[in-house]
Amino acid sequence: MRIKDVYIWDINAKWLGITPYQLMENAGAGVAKIIEERFGKGLRIAIFSGTGNNGGDGFVAARHLSFENDVTIFLVGDEAKIRSEEAKHNWEVLKSLDFVEIRVFKDSAYIKSLDLSDYDVIIDALLGAGTRGEPREPIRSAVEKINEYAGKVRIVSVDLPSGYPSNVRVKADFAVTFQWDKEEYRDFERVVVKIGYPRELYHLVGPGDAKFALRKRGQHKGQNGKLLIIGGSANYYGAPYLASKAAGYIVDLVYLVMPAEPAKRISDPDLILRTVEGRNFSPGHVDEILNIASKADAVVIGPGIGLAEETKEFVREFVGLCEKPMVIDADGLKAVAEDLRVLKGKTFVLTPHAGEFKALFDVKLPESLLGRAELVKEKAKEIGGVILLKGSYDVISDGRTWKYNKTGNRGMTTGGTGDVLAGLVAALLALGNEPLGAASVGAFLNGLAGDFVKEEMGENFTALEVAKKVPMAVKWVEEF
Repeated sequence: MRIKDVYIWDINAKWLGITPYQLMENAGAGVAKIIEERFGKGLRIAIFSGTGNNGGDGFVAARHLSFENDVTIFLVGDEAKIRSEEAKHNWEVLKSLDFVEIRVFKDSAYIKSLDLSDYDVIIDALLGAGTRGEPREPIRSAVEKINEYAGKVRIVSVDLPSGYPSNVRVKADFAVTFQWDKEEYRDFERVVVKIGYPRELYHLVGPGDAKFALRKRGQHKGQNGKLLIIGGSANYYGAPYLASKAAGYIVDLVYLVMPAEPAKRISDPDLILRTVEGRNFSPGHVDEILNIASKADAVVIGPGIGLAEETKEFVREFVGLCEKPMVIDADGLKAVAEDLRVLKGKTFVLTPHAGEFKALFDVKLPESLLGRAELVKEKAKEIGGVILLKGSYDVISDGRTWKYNKTGNRGMTTGGTGDVLAGLVAALLALGNEPLGAASVGAFLNGLAGDFVKEEMGENFTALEVAKKVPMAVKWVEEF
């Protein structure tokens, strides 16, 4: 697991109703428990806390340790700058206690003259994993002061040594880190304590995932994604339009390529419409559309594309030659199902419902979530890509791990919501996300938009109304 996952899990835990107050309480209590297990009780303990949530964990540890130890807390920084509500709360609790000594250092002058030789344990809760570069004053002086006692006094860091991985870091005997060890942590001893995350967070897609996936890359037109959507046929024009409409709320530019006949029904100034001759796609269109794809960051192929033999040949030939990340959806899935070898070496997401999954792999899906997850994971590994299995719970896998999404409602069985989903997944690919993340967050946003529609209209609505709620879903994620 990575440091990034800590932030995602914290946000997703909050979405599940697990408050930041609970997580901070569990973290601080875990630090206190490890210290008393390792070193006993009746200790003199100095705790150096910063003004962030790492410092908040230190505040909680101070309260727990004060029951059977003498505790002094050194706040390094201005108490008015304690950032989060949960850290502020725990600071105010400490201030109300009579048997915890509190000293506040707003600058480094007083820190340098401190004598810590009478303490048995020093706890470092100055900086968390979100800091970059060498610590600045007055934190730097606190780190240097703590290090004067390395090898003389037991030093324990909260989560990681403050200043890590820079050269100006606390020389801790060990760090108490939370829930799991982190890929980025090396060169220091770690003790892992659980803080109350449920098992669901390993697999559940939530607003934390979406916050990271939706981050913009640039300030100029085209820097935040260019997407090509290939779809439509003599009989269908709405499906590629729905995919385009949804994607347009995420990326800067959407190119929609359709056969000329159905394209006559599309009129939307937000789309860049390109047409090819005829009523359906055919192999003769491949080179022309590959040229357009060269200007895009990702491609959707399949919505409303139809099942004419010439069209299925076009899909397989295009997929085999396209070098861009692709979402293959709807009739596009039926075309590649006839020869899955065209997917070899490609970057892609397949978006089948249960029936399309059976057509692709000739297996029946289990009823249980875990059963479906294992089968989707197995098949994703076989084909070397990502599968997003649509259902009441969407299941997503890249063959190594799996995720599931539970946003959405029964109203989304209406035709076209899968096209909205394909557009969202591809838009997230165009923003530079890995296929597993793009597919997972696309499913989350699609269901969330549908849930917003349901709040207004009940469970009777159209896919276009879901697409139009995408901006609201994005705004909700950004503000969560």
